[in-house]
Amino acid sequence: MNTIQHIAVIDYGAGNLPNVIRALTRVGAHPVATSDPDVVHKAAVVVFPGVGATLDTMQSLERLEMVEVIRESVRSGKPVLGICVGMQVLCDTSEEFAQHECLGIVGGHVRMLPDGQKIPQIGWNQVHYADTVKQHRLFHDIADGSDFYFVHSYYCDVTDSQVIAGTTNYGIPFPSAILRDNLLAVQFHPEKSGYYGLKLLSNFIAWAS
Repeated sequence: MNTIQHIAVIDYGAGNLPNVIRALTRVGAHPVATSDPDVVHKAAVVVFPGVGATLDTMQSLERLEMVEVIRESVRSGKPVLGICVGMQVLCDTSEEFAQHECLGIVGGHVRMLPDGQKIPQIGWNQVHYADTVKQHRLFHDIADGSDFYFVHSYYCDVTDSQVIAGTTNYGIPFPSAILRDNLLAVQFHPEKSGYYGLKLLSNFIAWAS
């Protein structure tokens, strides 16, 4: 299995960081958790995990002087993976708590899941691929409609449908994976998603090699 040195996993206080590190290690990667913008800047690959609220996340990123480093990592062409809140803050704004600005990397807005089902969504749900990515190496050996583990109350309402790589239904269909050039972001938690979650991480590492 291919391995990559210098994988920076951004540490801004997200509670799932140890699980992400363990999962990446299991698939042959050599991740380093860091809250140092310079380490992220120099890394070959960046992983941006997340749990919690977009407002807290943005405040932590600003405090750590990480905002522009994340934007530059995406612009530079290096492989970047966002997970859960790490996907949501890629959008322009979020309505969580009070409307606030996010990273503005992917056009769109973070909105609350609609009434009519239990919120937050906690548990397994299917991810259906867009036709344009069904043969993409990131999803190799992961069948369309495979189950992944979700924990969230908000979703990304993206403005460009062309970046939507996967969709999940929970009251409404929402983007559960986005793919644009070197950027992959997922609403679910691959580190908690068993075999298919590890397979996605393995595919990401191979793609980034």
